[in-house]
Amino acid sequence: MNPDVLIVGAGLSGLCCARKLQQQSIRCLVLEAADGVGGRIRTDAVDGFRLDRGFQVFLTSYPEAKSILDYEALDLKPFLPGALVRYGGRFHELTDPWRRPFAALRSLRSPIGSLADKLRVARFRSRSLRGTIEDRFRDPETTSLQMLQDAGFSPSMIERFFRPFLGGIFLDSELLTSSRMLNFVFRMFSLGSACLPSEGMEAIPRQLAASLPPGSIRLGTRVVRVGPGAVTLATGEELSAKTIVVAVEGRTAAELLDDNISSAGQGTTCLYFAAPRPPIAQPLLVLNGDGRGPINNLCVPTVAAPSYGPGDKSLVSVTALGTGNDPDRLLDEVRVQLGEWFGTAVQDWRHLRTYSIPYALPTQTPPALNAPERSVRWRSGIYVCGDHRDNASIQGAMVSGRRAAEAVLKDLI
Repeated sequence: MNPDVLIVGAGLSGLCCARKLQQQSIRCLVLEAADGVGGRIRTDAVDGFRLDRGFQVFLTSYPEAKSILDYEALDLKPFLPGALVRYGGRFHELTDPWRRPFAALRSLRSPIGSLADKLRVARFRSRSLRGTIEDRFRDPETTSLQMLQDAGFSPSMIERFFRPFLGGIFLDSELLTSSRMLNFVFRMFSLGSACLPSEGMEAIPRQLAASLPPGSIRLGTRVVRVGPGAVTLATGEELSAKTIVVAVEGRTAAELLDDNISSAGQGTTCLYFAAPRPPIAQPLLVLNGDGRGPINNLCVPTVAAPSYGPGDKSLVSVTALGTGNDPDRLLDEVRVQLGEWFGTAVQDWRHLRTYSIPYALPTQTPPALNAPERSVRWRSGIYVCGDHRDNASIQGAMVSGRRAAEAVLKDLI
């Protein structure tokens, strides 16, 4: 195969770029260093469980995903809209009143924010839904924390709900992420469901890869240098093409292009446990509203998607923000906190695996999204895409891949 375009990276952006180009009869070869497609969206099979490499959910409201993915084939399993917040030695349920109005009545007297805070959520939701996504990305940019404070939310609502909830999404416990991302996330959660594909999050990139012609992807092929019209592999082999698209995470793109692409990232650590019984009965996210201990959020994927486990055991996913902690000490501290939450039953939980991910998302503190879409043209014949070119989400990665393909097509004409 003599490709017209070489694409470095088989994550979402690279696969979406290849898909768009192949639809226009542009021959592409995707080069991927790992042993499978997906980039940061991978799923491992461990002792009958499906372990996503870092807890993630798929939001059905992503416009780009709706336009190109087959949701029915993904067999999406939704979480309930809402959360369980651990605060003051108890769990308190917060529920989306628009989708679960009767269950939401129980939330009115919870200590997670005041009644006024819950009314402010309604106003905040209404504002996030006005206009288009592009309109919201043109709103004045500040930090997420400042935006919540300006909206009038009480310190207790911010600390007990928004900090662990948004901190788990942005992997940013300080909530310094751009307020434009807060607008976007609030809109997506309001319009769709948070789901898990029945075969794990990796089913999403696998579906995209399956749409490409046979032979379009070379796995285990690490690119170490990118130049005009050619790339060099770790083996020393050189591959040539008129057009090169670099579709990797920000820090790797900065290394390959030897340029000033932002390489700062947010890290996270995910711990998985096998439990004889599920610690919670509903498919809800559990948030640490106390702000103490290493756990930011927790869920039981097998309650939402039974296919994530072998059937006779439950899978528990625990997220701690950041990386660099001693893994044995972190595991001990997490076990202690789990025992405080769920009692002696935790003694029977078996640790399956810990994933420490230093670069899980690009850092997007202001003015990162001052230009919501950064240029995908790098130099003549070289293009770049990834969530660091748009916004740190599945939607952003997919859109950036399409934009890179559109730029290539325009320049080839």
